[in-house]
Amino acid sequence: MKFFDAHCDTAKRVLDGEVDFSRPDGGGHVSLPEMLAAGIRCQIFAVFVLSRDHPGEERARAEEMIATVFRLAEESQGKMKVVTTAEELRQSFSHGPMAALIGLEGADPLQGRAENLLRFFELGVRNLIPAWLDNPFSGTAFGSDRPLSPEGEKLVQLAEELGVMVDVSHLSDSAFWRTLEVTEKPVIASHSNCRALCPSPRNLTDRMIRALADRGGALGINLSPGFLDPEYYERARPLVKRSLQPGLPAGEKVRLREELKKIPRPELGWIARHVRHAIQVGGEDVIGLGGDLDGISATPQGIETVADYALLPELLERAGLVPRQVEKVCYGNFLRVFSEVLPQA
Repeated sequence: MKFFDAHCDTAKRVLDGEVDFSRPDGGGHVSLPEMLAAGIRCQIFAVFVLSRDHPGEERARAEEMIATVFRLAEESQGKMKVVTTAEELRQSFSHGPMAALIGLEGADPLQGRAENLLRFFELGVRNLIPAWLDNPFSGTAFGSDRPLSPEGEKLVQLAEELGVMVDVSHLSDSAFWRTLEVTEKPVIASHSNCRALCPSPRNLTDRMIRALADRGGALGINLSPGFLDPEYYERARPLVKRSLQPGLPAGEKVRLREELKKIPRPELGWIARHVRHAIQVGGEDVIGLGGDLDGISATPQGIETVADYALLPELLERAGLVPRQVEKVCYGNFLRVFSEVLPQA
């Protein structure tokens, strides 16, 4: 089976020297050998830079992370290529090398000005989440419920004009709805689940899923236990809330991570439950995969690295999906949406 995964945080971890992308035992969830073994044909690499963590250095840090993705492609000996057009993406699913798409996870590197997206478009960015924490463009799920600002509206409209996918994961509910009001093309939620099953504000309500489907977009199932399993979410919620507080000492961050590790991981079937629910609400064209690997502290039982994506087709078939639907979930829906939105050539 081929796979299109709409979100990983591997570039940040490589840049920070935490993982070796070239080796399956390199310390992360995602490595080149495991991606190839699993059948990954496209991976969106997040460029995740917060003003909170890199004040005044957001742009430089983001450009370093983009350069890291290009370096990983160059070192892959032709097995992976950074793609920027629909045609290049389609080639990756036929006879070309695996595609690496670059996305801004939070537009903090744009320093509050929509027009600065032009620079990042030139550098290869083709997916855009306007905010991760509240910023000049938007409110967020873990912040305020304010909608897109006027500058945020300009940003998503410019993204559409350029052929950059607008990605509503992390946005507040108000910002989600305003995004749909001021855009026309399909939008995605690259790594968000179903709020009806797990009440995290990072997940989408049934009404949101239906609206995303009506627009021709898709959401990618996030493998974070706190977005899959409501029991895990309730136990983890106070720890996550504490971890997001500004100025938290490094020792406290370590303690919180250790506390999270003590919570039992949800069983694999939660992935299939969210997929089935999304299909029931929005139809079989609305759902894909966005694992958030290397950005999450835990995974469901049975998923240790990206290599374990190979287990998902059988899981989905056992849950009652027919082969056509399994293909759409694993790669077809995101391939369709990005083929429509990206520059054609």
